[in-house]
Amino acid sequence: MSLEVIYVVRHGFRTSWTVDPMTGKYSLGIRSPTGISNDPPLTSHGIDQSRELAAHLMKIEPAVDQVYSSPYYRCMQTIQPFVDLRNSSPETATSQPIQAEGVNPAFTIRAEGGISEWFGAAHFEHPMYAPMEVLEQYFPAVDETYTSAVTRPPNGESATALHLRVARAMQALIERSDREGKKAILLCSHAATVIALGRVLTGQVPNDLEEDDFQAFTCGLSVYRRNRQGKGQGTGAEVANESRPDHGWTSSLAVSGGWDCEANSDCSFLRNGPERGWRFSVDESFVDFGSSELPGSTVGTLDGPGLDSSKL
Repeated sequence: MSLEVIYVVRHGFRTSWTVDPMTGKYSLGIRSPTGISNDPPLTSHGIDQSRELAAHLMKIEPAVDQVYSSPYYRCMQTIQPFVDLRNSSPETATSQPIQAEGVNPAFTIRAEGGISEWFGAAHFEHPMYAPMEVLEQYFPAVDETYTSAVTRPPNGESATALHLRVARAMQALIERSDREGKKAILLCSHAATVIALGRVLTGQVPNDLEEDDFQAFTCGLSVYRRNRQGKGQGTGAEVANESRPDHGWTSSLAVSGGWDCEANSDCSFLRNGPERGWRFSVDESFVDFGSSELPGSTVGTLDGPGLDSSKL
């Protein structure tokens, strides 16, 4: 059996933070459980969204065989209610070996750095997500045996580099899923990464990355089905080749055979519908922030030009 469907969700509504673009110092409105300054938890509304998402995910077909999540707390927290429901369902109990007390749950979350947050290129290091020994304190279902296929660069990256990173990660996850006989997998990520996922899976990467195409609402669900009609037969290696010029992809260079988008951040199952949409507006770079006198700069916040925190 090979992988047929990839489900993609964005994390729920989160708490806020600020960052000084000159020093790289992040500050949270509410302290993160992980103690990491750019790793906020969900708001109470975000927790409600995650529960609504979980209930919906229990009904989808084909059922999810494996969950991959960005290691950031807000993504792990978003997907945990679904994993809890799956581990308590009769279907999971009968399809998996009996789990002894203290043994990891049958249905797990794999923390994958390749689908983690996008941070603009900077002269400082952005705080990295929590290590496994911290994640497993809060999320018992995290798979401690899993090794991330890709790691995000500590000093951030351009929007183009984000798409390349996502392409490399998806190449690895699709190949692994094929080997393991997984029919459907679920990815939980962030707005910019969710958009990049849609583009590299379908091969529809616009020349202008600011184009408003794939959506990324909080807890919105996107569905990608493997294309068996011969379209987009690129292996994905071309997409992930960093020697290609910027935005040098075409629709024939989709990842692992090409994927069709059947749902674009669907929010019909959420009580409040679509919320906190986001799209690329500029290439978010901190490199030029050397002075508070920069035109249009907003020191201490991500709300200045090119520093939009709503994706995070």
